[in-house]
Amino acid sequence: MVTPNNVPAIDPAAAKPSGPGARRKTRVVSLQVLYEADSVGHDVEQVLQGRTEDAGLSGPSVEFAKDLVHGVLANRKEIDKIVSGFAPSWPIDQMAIVDRNILRIAVFEIVIGKTSPPKVAINEAVELAKAYGSDSSSKFVNGVLGSVMETVVR
Repeated sequence: MVTPNNVPAIDPAAAKPSGPGARRKTRVVSLQVLYEADSVGHDVEQVLQGRTEDAGLSGPSVEFAKDLVHGVLANRKEIDKIVSGFAPSWPIDQMAIVDRNILRIAVFEIVIGKTSPPKVAINEAVELAKAYGSDSSSKFVNGVLGSVMETVVR
């Protein structure tokens, strides 16, 4: 839809991510960006722009992806300290890259950004782990985040 001045009109339906599917898709994109930055060191802003465009994200979904990625990166030391505290047998640098980035996103959402209810963030993280991690990733992620929720979240 275009306004009389040939300016694209804002579609009210696109003003909010449409349900859990849109937010999950945004989390997947955020995970891809963090994974790529963590594993090969590509420029985060370029990767973020490319991944959001490739996924067809727009408006609030792009903002949510930026908030997750920037929030994780800005608070990585604190997040890693929390994760390490609940997974002492797994040094953060020895965890699978996908697992540590799923945990980083969820811990950011639960503890720092408080962008989602803790149970929602944990469920989303477990689903990401099932889709992108190893056979044991979902159990590992669920265990760590369950402990985070019981101890850190009040």
